[in-house]
Amino acid sequence: MKRQKIAKSPPPPDAYAAYLADLKQVIDALPLEAARRAVDILEEAYRTDHTVFLFGNGGSAALASHLAADLGKGTHVPGPASLEGVKRMKVLALTDNVPLLTAWANDTDYERVFAAQMENFVTAGDVAFGISGSGNSASVLRALQLAREKGATTVGLVGSGGGKMNALLDCAIVVPSDHMQKIEDAHLTLAHLIFLDFKSRIEAAIRLRSWR
Repeated sequence: MKRQKIAKSPPPPDAYAAYLADLKQVIDALPLEAARRAVDILEEAYRTDHTVFLFGNGGSAALASHLAADLGKGTHVPGPASLEGVKRMKVLALTDNVPLLTAWANDTDYERVFAAQMENFVTAGDVAFGISGSGNSASVLRALQLAREKGATTVGLVGSGGGKMNALLDCAIVVPSDHMQKIEDAHLTLAHLIFLDFKSRIEAAIRLRSWR
């Protein structure tokens, strides 16, 4: 039996290249001044011995944990023994205590999982750092509301125009995209920029011996 030839269809567009091209446009338009303001806020919290609380859901929860690790360990700058006493950043990711998070979610409601944890610790001068691609995550909004009531400074990594978070943020870092994966890519980039800027400021201060 003679086989039929199957007509060749045109090659599909290169989805990888298209994604990266779109992502480059997002990266090129990142709100870097807002990111620098966030570092100013973190620097002030560090100088005044206040705590930074990070929180988010899904991929944003992973980034909250990631950034907390960077900020917490990154303040340990290797150097001479005389620098071993340099203070560390007080930073907590409210996404990391799974038993406590699930207890609050189970016994009350999920909307309270971050606010309820933060209520044990937050004071005026602390920093509440929320992360949400949509800017509308109820649990993040609830935590930011509590932080403002307690006199904490609020910072947020958001996308999609900022959503409801905009009204609750002292420093809104808004990624100019509505595409969730590209927002998350940009958030990770911004988190690394924030960390590296903050770390460089600590290193400069250590050289001047101005922070102990």
